[in-house]
Amino acid sequence: MSSETATETRQFEAEVQQLLRLMIHSLYSNRDIFLRELISNAADACDRLRFAALKDESLQSEEALEIRVAVDRDKRTVTVSDNGIGMTREEVIENLGTIAHSGTRRFLESLSGDEKQDAQLIGQFGVGFYSSFIVAEEVTVSTRKAGEAQGVLWTSDGGGEFRIEAGERETQGTDVTLKLREDQDEFLEPERLKGIIRRYSDHVGFPIQMEEEGEWKQVNRASALWTRPKDALSDEDYQGFYQHLTHDPEPPLAWSHNHVEGRHSYTTLLYVPARAPFDLWDRERRRGIRLYVRRVFIMDEAEQLMPGYLRFVRGIVDSDDLPLNVSREILQDNRIVRSIRAGSVKKILGLLEDMAKKRPEDYQSFWREFGAVLKEGPGEDPENRERIAGLLRFRSTRSEEDESVSLADYVDRMAPDQKAVYYVTADSHQAARNSPHLELFRKKEMEVLLLSDRVDEWLVANLPEFDGKPLRSIAMGELDPEELGEDEKSQEADQEQYQDLVERLKKTLEDSAADVRVSRRLVDSPACLVAEQGGISLNLQRLLKEAGQSMPELRPVLEINPEHPVIQRLADTEDEARFGDWARVVFDQAALAEGAQLEDPAGFVRRLNSLLTESR
Repeated sequence: MSSETATETRQFEAEVQQLLRLMIHSLYSNRDIFLRELISNAADACDRLRFAALKDESLQSEEALEIRVAVDRDKRTVTVSDNGIGMTREEVIENLGTIAHSGTRRFLESLSGDEKQDAQLIGQFGVGFYSSFIVAEEVTVSTRKAGEAQGVLWTSDGGGEFRIEAGERETQGTDVTLKLREDQDEFLEPERLKGIIRRYSDHVGFPIQMEEEGEWKQVNRASALWTRPKDALSDEDYQGFYQHLTHDPEPPLAWSHNHVEGRHSYTTLLYVPARAPFDLWDRERRRGIRLYVRRVFIMDEAEQLMPGYLRFVRGIVDSDDLPLNVSREILQDNRIVRSIRAGSVKKILGLLEDMAKKRPEDYQSFWREFGAVLKEGPGEDPENRERIAGLLRFRSTRSEEDESVSLADYVDRMAPDQKAVYYVTADSHQAARNSPHLELFRKKEMEVLLLSDRVDEWLVANLPEFDGKPLRSIAMGELDPEELGEDEKSQEADQEQYQDLVERLKKTLEDSAADVRVSRRLVDSPACLVAEQGGISLNLQRLLKEAGQSMPELRPVLEINPEHPVIQRLADTEDEARFGDWARVVFDQAALAEGAQLEDPAGFVRRLNSLLTESR
């Protein structure tokens, strides 16, 4: 017996079994989503057949594409049927026995055990077909791929396994039949199902039919929502379409619906979600925009229609000008696509600017979820750099723990003689807030931005200025005494007074420090490390090393605070061996304050213990 006709019993993937258990428990209070999910899958199948028929004339048919929902009270079943693309045996096994998401394991690990939070995550993951088992004790799928002669029958009770065998089906398409559990009688009521369809699936672009008095009657309006006039649509319409499109249980934060006429004609309906997907940083899982051409579905996740720094945006683009047979390769370098992309980016940036101005609390919520992604923008999209910069938010030495400030806010608060926007980078917010580089700025009450996201180094490298003010790291190069209100002659006198100590430190630390100098920026700390102006910051050097990047050895500058007792003790030490121990401890302490890992931590501990013992 061939594998095409044999009956097989197979195990679900371990991840599927785990997800099923979690989902049935977490989503039970929102059981009616099963119908939304099955109708969404059926609509996708119809979309895909219509697209496939553009390339293969043998798949074209006079029969109208549609979805049917049938109830059999005696058998206690609900069946969702479509005459779309259907599936082969291999596709059934792949689509119904495994989960294609590359980040499935990471997703499952992210579940906390908190029912409410997990319900949001599971819904966001896109439960699709598996939501059937929330209400069904057994699910049967009868399907036949368009252009194939043999059908396939799949059956499971949602436990650890499923059965697959050859099936008889006269036409292409798929029937999903749910045998309802004893406590799910409400879904045997046609009016209940009609209510769910009108609530969740009214905008589906294919007729959804139910039988009434022996006739099949259409339940939904079956017109693509984005083709309707904006003034004819309610917030509930837009939110319903968003949930149909994304399976996100939460309503979006904002959306933009636009019809563009002119050289290129197209429609966009773009959404900003309320929550970041769990796989936002998964490079293999790049979400994109769904592309239609003249209302015909072409492809999911067309990345070319939205830049990477806006990869959280969901929605559709419907073009009147692209060819129906457009491919991903054609999209890569197409002037119409470039025009649509540029227009869509401007709409999203405008939407975010409007939110930031009129709904600041919502924008703060957006920033917490997606701010780190938006920071990729100035480097990726130089044309919109200024607009993106205006949307950025940062914590600063003047903000409360949970507050963030815009660059415009910072510039408005600058002292008249301040020439730059100051910032410090670190590998955590706490490290940035406690950086020794801030000491003089705190004393002078000058605001400094605290940057601790990994992407911040990329950001400042691609955002040299804002509103005519340069962005300047307080941990690189020498500080301008005039701008900080310091006495330059006094500083020069300090350099001369401690020149002997500086020279001894240079000689002792010649393998570790590129230079040693008296610091202008320290008040309470004995020393700090500084990168040369125009070079690579110490934080970026550390990040590149952690990423396995090979780098030339870049030695930092050691700056010392001659007023500190440790430095004074160092200056009074005549024994060269003891001086070397003090110098190494001071340097290593400064490195630790920067978040660096010591090359010889055991040596640091030994020297420190020796010096502590000596001081008793």
